[in-house]
Amino acid sequence: MAPTQAALYDGLAGELHLSWSEQELPERERTKHVHRLHPYLGKFVPQLVEALLGRYVRTGARVLDPFAGSGTTLVQCLESGHDAVGLDVAAFNCMLMRVKTARYDLFRLETEVRDLLGRLGASRERPAGYVREWFAPVAAAQLLHFRSLVDEYEHADAFRIVLARAARSARLTTHFDLDFPRVPQREPYWCHKHRRQCAPVQEAQKFLTRYLLDTLERLKTFHGVRARGPAAHVVHGDSSEVALEGSFGAIVTSPPYPGLIDYHEQHRYAYELLHLDDRRDRELGAAASGTSKRALEAYVDGMARVFRAQSRRLEPDAPVLIVVNDRRDLYPDVLARSGLRLVDRLERHVNRRTGRRSGEYFESILVCVREP
Repeated sequence: MAPTQAALYDGLAGELHLSWSEQELPERERTKHVHRLHPYLGKFVPQLVEALLGRYVRTGARVLDPFAGSGTTLVQCLESGHDAVGLDVAAFNCMLMRVKTARYDLFRLETEVRDLLGRLGASRERPAGYVREWFAPVAAAQLLHFRSLVDEYEHADAFRIVLARAARSARLTTHFDLDFPRVPQREPYWCHKHRRQCAPVQEAQKFLTRYLLDTLERLKTFHGVRARGPAAHVVHGDSSEVALEGSFGAIVTSPPYPGLIDYHEQHRYAYELLHLDDRRDRELGAAASGTSKRALEAYVDGMARVFRAQSRRLEPDAPVLIVVNDRRDLYPDVLARSGLRLVDRLERHVNRRTGRRSGEYFESILVCVREP
C-alpha cells in the first residue's frame, strides 16, 4: 500500500521539513510578494530557500547563486538578512531579478504607476516579426504604445517587466497552454482550462492595467518584510567566467536541468519587445541541446566549470546547496569534477501544480563542501 502524503513527508529529509502539500503551502504563499512579478518555469519555492538558509547558512553570511534564474535565492536572502549575488546568462532573468530586489521610493513609484495608467493607448507603429505574428492587431498596438512610454520613467525596468508579463498573457494562444505555445491560435477553441468554448485574447490593456497595480502592491509588500541592511547584486554573464569580488558564506542554487526548458525561448516575447541581448548559445541544459550522450556530457562539463570557478570564492567549510532532480545520476560526476564533496543528500517531494503539467516527482538537495 502506498504511504499517505503526510506519512511520506514525515519520512523525507529527516528533521528538516522540505516537502509541502497544496493544503500546507497554497499557490498564494508560493508566489508571495515579488515572487509573482512574472511567471517563471522551474523556480524552486521560496519556503525551500528559507528553510535551507535557516539550517545551513550562518547569520549574515553573503550568499551566491550562480544560476539565479528568477531570483528566488536573492529575494529570500534579503528577507532573511543576507547580502546576495546572483549570476545568470539570460538578460531577461537579470532584469527581473533587479526589479525584484531593488529598493524603491514607494511614493515616487506609485506616482509613476498612476501616471502611466492615465496614458495607456494604442500605437500607430506597424508591428513586425514576433509581435505581428503572436498578437492580435489591437493587442500589438497597445503593447507597442506602452513600450514607447517606459523610457520616460525613473522605474523603467519595473514597467518593462509589466510589459513582458502583459505580453505573455495577451499572446494568441490557448488559455491552458501559456507555458509552451507552438503556433498562434487565431480561431475559437475548446478550452481545457475553462471547460467551454473560448476565443484568443484580442487586447492587452486590461493586462497592463492589472499588472501595473499588482506590481506596485507586491513591491510595497516586499518593502515591508525585507531586512533593512542587506542588498542584492545581479551580474549578467556566463557563471563559469565571471570573476567576483570578496568571499561568500554559502552557495544556494537550483541549476537548470538538461534538455528541459529553453529559458530564452520561454521568454521570447520579452526578448523581442524589449530588444534584449539573447545569449541562448551559452545556456547550460537548454532544451534545444537535447539529451543525447554528447549533450549530457556538455552539461556535466559546463556545470563542473561553474561550480569549480565560483566555489573558489567560498569561505572555509562554507556549504554548497544544490537543489536538483538528478534522475540521470549526473551529479556525482559534476561534483567530482568540481572539487566538491557530498556531505548529505536530502530528498523532497514536488507537486507539479501549474498549467497542464500533472503528476509529481522527487528532487534532491545536495549538501556539499569544497575539498581542501
